[in-house]
Amino acid sequence: MTDLFAKPEPQAPLADRLRPKTLDEVVGQAHLIGRGKPLRLAFESGTPHSMILWGPPGTGKTTIARLMASAFNAEFIALSAVFSGVKDIRSAVQAAEDELARSGRRTILFVDEVHRFNKAQQDAFLPYVERGLVTFIGATTENPSFEVNSALLSRASVYVLESLSEDDLAKLLARTGVAVDEEARARLLGFADGDARRLLNAVEILDTAARSSGIASIDGAFVEQTLASNLRRFDKGGEQFYDQISALHKAVRGSDPDASLYWMVRMLDGGADPLYLGRRVVRMAVEDVGLADPRALRIALDACETYERLGSPEGELAIAEAVIYMACAAKSNAVYSAYNSARAFVAEDGTRPVPLHIRNAPTRLMKGLGYGKGYRYAHDEEDAYAAGENYFPEGMPAVQWYRPTDRGLEAKIREKLEYLRSKDQKARKN
Repeated sequence: MTDLFAKPEPQAPLADRLRPKTLDEVVGQAHLIGRGKPLRLAFESGTPHSMILWGPPGTGKTTIARLMASAFNAEFIALSAVFSGVKDIRSAVQAAEDELARSGRRTILFVDEVHRFNKAQQDAFLPYVERGLVTFIGATTENPSFEVNSALLSRASVYVLESLSEDDLAKLLARTGVAVDEEARARLLGFADGDARRLLNAVEILDTAARSSGIASIDGAFVEQTLASNLRRFDKGGEQFYDQISALHKAVRGSDPDASLYWMVRMLDGGADPLYLGRRVVRMAVEDVGLADPRALRIALDACETYERLGSPEGELAIAEAVIYMACAAKSNAVYSAYNSARAFVAEDGTRPVPLHIRNAPTRLMKGLGYGKGYRYAHDEEDAYAAGENYFPEGMPAVQWYRPTDRGLEAKIREKLEYLRSKDQKARKN
């Protein structure tokens, strides 16, 4: 019998309709859910435990939490730290109490973007996690070491999720059943940039548009036309994208603030993710500015954090400020060159033991074996420097990978190192 007064249920988004029903259906994260891997073992253990799922958007954090609730026949309560407060936490806890009393079932409390809760809000979970009333699962795109308070972090295992590979995304695209040609496929995979939800939302938009236009198979031109606001002038995996990010990086390295700003705005206009540009600015700070101006790195990181707080378009101004600062800052790639040289040396060199005099000696046995014997505590010596001391493994050839420039702060660093090396030479002659 048809109910004429029943409200029609809205159709769930494609991303929700394709959400995996079992762990074996999850795409990606093989390092966590493959046979014998940590999350797979957690599912097979028979007992849920609290955890933090840390990874980029669209990598399966919510899916894993829901699957865990299903695997353990637990009640699932989801909160978003963007829209929730302590009152919502209390309501969720009360619901968990009621469910336990009614059916004896445990509750999995899933908190999306947990890093957006302040310390007091995060502390509100602790007594209920301690009691075992709820199994806490937090999802975050930020490093939990900095964004989740230590008390909560100590009660949860941290699992790091990775962006989906193109092969993973291709499997997901195939599951949609939407017909696309090779060019459209390449554009979609590039556009998704490791984010399953972004891919599926784009496919849904394209499929709806294709059906209304009577198009049987989606080609690259149709993708570009339909997703114009996000794919104008380049796609994430295309040559123009990398040409433009290269131009931006080289304009900054070349100390041209106006050209740097031009390429940044070109990329934003083409649909580049502002946070991607922010990450590249952080790279510029450490690769091209380095210790010639250590403030550059903090400014780049602050720009990314500001964008995360404000979003578009206000947050993009912070990234523009960072780009201009990088272009105007003193330049040095000395740290970058030193790191690459050291890495190349270690990759080819054998495993050299740590010299006894700089080994840690926390026990009597270790002290008896000579650990730490003869170590000179630099703070007790002139200029807080143990002149002539060697901190490299025995027999390792002398190296000098870090060669500071005479620009910016590095000029002072260079002067200091030259002074210390002169003290070394004097001490070794004596």
